Amino acid sequence: MPQTQAIARVFMQAFKSLPYQERESFLGELVKNKKYREDLIDLAIIEARRNEPSRPFREYLAERKKRVQK
Repeated sequence: MPQTQAIARVFMQAFKSLPYQERESFLGELVKNKKYREDLIDLAIIEARRNEPSRPFREYLAERKKRVQK
């Protein structure tokens, strides 16, 4: 297991062991920080859409170009 993954697991275990109010306080601090808030939103969207079908980016660009030309 890579070191960063091991550190993340230790951190997560420590977070889970905190009382509810301390977990809530920590998450509140994360959300107050604009950069972390944006990262959390991005990660939540990625997770929510993980199983959606995908298509090549070039295909999307070609379709977009057609719409703009109309």
